[in-house]
Amino acid sequence: MQSNQERKILLGFGTKNTYFCISQIKKNTIMIRLNVFISVEDVNRAKVLDAAKELTAASVKEDGCIAYDIYESATRGNVLLICETWKDSESLSNHETTAAFIKNIAILKELTAIKVEKFEF
Repeated sequence: MQSNQERKILLGFGTKNTYFCISQIKKNTIMIRLNVFISVEDVNRAKVLDAAKELTAASVKEDGCIAYDIYESATRGNVLLICETWKDSESLSNHETTAAFIKNIAILKELTAIKVEKFEF
């Protein structure tokens, strides 16, 4: 049996909107991509964007951070996206213990609705 770090799941679309899943064995380090969708009301938008920018500025300096940025939806004014890529799960775990993460995620959780998508590759 493979450990969770050795197994990679690939999802895709088949015909007529059906899904397929392929499991592969991967022996080297698994990078992690998080897409963090943030839904925010107009009254809280400036404060949330400031917290997200502060979190991004600190995160890009961390060991194991491959990419980290904030995007604003062009079609939905109340939606922001933080897209982050980490070298491995250890780097992500370390990130989640930093002062910048703890401070700013508390603000985001208080003022927004958050949906996270996680991908390993």
